[in-house]
Amino acid sequence: MRVFVTGASGWIGSALVPELIDAGHQVVGLARSDASAAVLTKAGADVVPGSLDDVEVLRDTAEASDGLVHLAFKHDLAFSGGFQDAADADRRAVETFGDALAGSGRPFVLASGLLGLVPGSVATEADVRTPDELPAHLPVGPRTRMGTAHLTLAMADRNIRSSVVRLPPTVHGEGDNGFMAALIGIARDKGVAGYIGDGSQRWPAGHRDDVARLFRLALEGAPAGSVLHATAEEGVPIRSVAEVIGRHLDLPTRSVPAEDAAEHFTWLAGFLGLDSPASSGPTRELLGWRPTRPGLIEDLDKGHYFRTGGQ
Repeated sequence: MRVFVTGASGWIGSALVPELIDAGHQVVGLARSDASAAVLTKAGADVVPGSLDDVEVLRDTAEASDGLVHLAFKHDLAFSGGFQDAADADRRAVETFGDALAGSGRPFVLASGLLGLVPGSVATEADVRTPDELPAHLPVGPRTRMGTAHLTLAMADRNIRSSVVRLPPTVHGEGDNGFMAALIGIARDKGVAGYIGDGSQRWPAGHRDDVARLFRLALEGAPAGSVLHATAEEGVPIRSVAEVIGRHLDLPTRSVPAEDAAEHFTWLAGFLGLDSPASSGPTRELLGWRPTRPGLIEDLDKGHYFRTGGQ
């Protein structure tokens, strides 16, 4: 297939591109900078210059492709106070993709999130909540909060083989600058590897290589309207994560009372306080996905997260 990938030079995209090429697919990556274009060219992908704001570029490239994986999101804009603008741009892009692929039966795979979907319970692929059903205080992902994931699933009625891959809060691996890197940075700054309360909050996790393989499998064979979970581990206790961090940084591991969490963990506090495990049994059964890479604790123990300058 000729596969159009947005976010192709990002954290997951940079693993997905070689995964697709090695499987015999041709990749066309959206690049909004010369640096991103150079990365994609080196990886063996074709490049289409543009961003999520270039609706005509998105439409034309989607129409000329045999399948599409949408990973890109304007995180820089969202994190600088422009969340709504970033979410609106993302929804316009998804609507454009839907119009371009309608009636074709071609695959469209969207990345979404798992954290906070059903707090305190093990989330399954059958757990589908509309934006109206989500409490306003839950820090869920933008594609869940804004209904973009629901929009994508509904495209099955337009003869699009649409699917949504829900990502765990930590897609880990060497080079990760996400939640784990942020937690390590906070531990260095505070001089303590902290966790909230008793640290029993559970986070699902998946290695980047395993997650990239699931995106390929979804593109190749997921039925229309599929919800898929990229969770290699159902739930890793945050206290266990803190203990590894403390050991590697030679810092004490300590509980942070819930009332002090916002001051200690800043923006990360709302996420760390969530007990949000998730399973992936139906996904594995449906697509034969079998994660093979190291789990989160083993990956942290490899030491690459703790190298000087690695945050």
